[in-house]
Amino acid sequence: MSSGPLCHLRMLLTCVFVSLFAFAPQNLAAQTHVVSSSDLQHTVTATTQTRAQNIARLNEFFSTAAAQKALRDAKFDATQVKNGIGTLDDAELANLAARAQKAQKDFAAGAITDHLLVLIVIAIAVVIIIILAAKL
Repeated sequence: MSSGPLCHLRMLLTCVFVSLFAFAPQNLAAQTHVVSSSDLQHTVTATTQTRAQNIARLNEFFSTAAAQKALRDAKFDATQVKNGIGTLDDAELANLAARAQKAQKDFAAGAITDHLLVLIVIAIAVVIIIILAAKL
């Protein structure tokens, strides 16, 4: 290897580039995020809470005496239906929880009969079982 001016120039350029990258401000390399981490954390927390509330609504719905009787009469395994609730995606869960909550309110207000409530219980259970079967 020669020790001429070209070699010294290479050495000098190498030192300059190493210095530039070593002492460059960190914010030059940092990316600007569209969503802050606190906003992301808030969204995840809200989604988790909503999911937990929807699971609780459906579990409460299937725990009623009318729902338990409807599942037994239709020869559905109540445990399988309840276990299937947790496997639903957020949209499916929200939809079924809203329907179950509406059915409970309508039944309590006398707007629907026992027979119609039984049909709603069976319909929601069938949807859960079909979704479970499709995911397998």
